[in-house]
Amino acid sequence: MPFIRNANSWLPLYIFLVILVWKNNPSKTGSWLFFLISLPILTDLVSSWLVKEQFARVRPCNQAYWQDSIRFLLRHRPQSFSFTSSHATTHMALAVFFYLTLTNLIPKQWRMFFFLWAFIIGYAQIYVGVHYPLDILGGYILGALFGFGFAKVYHHKFGLL
Repeated sequence: MPFIRNANSWLPLYIFLVILVWKNNPSKTGSWLFFLISLPILTDLVSSWLVKEQFARVRPCNQAYWQDSIRFLLRHRPQSFSFTSSHATTHMALAVFFYLTLTNLIPKQWRMFFFLWAFIIGYAQIYVGVHYPLDILGGYILGALFGFGFAKVYHHKFGLL
């Protein structure tokens, strides 16, 4: 599970998608890439700096009464707050954005993989002890809203890929 939540494990998928878009629609690759880069930046800022600071929920791995009963699988304990999970927010936003913008390039049954990927990353966050299930659920909801909004704006401005 620590491997799944590591950014290096996600990179090949995202590089593949950029190449896929570029090969099939080079004229729209730049605009799609702009949205692709902007989306995780914005979702991370909202999740990490706005939502987490408002809720100030301590992570399960940092709760004193759970220190002896939780199996912590990471090298360091994140000191930021827990709600919402930025991993869950970002990956659900990307999953929704990919699902809605890659309709002409990837069949629906394969696009569902993006949601599975986001769910596995969210589960990994719980498994390694850095988030509660509601942190993940809140991140999924926030991310889905951002992904949907970005996809709507993209389609309105640039049409389908």
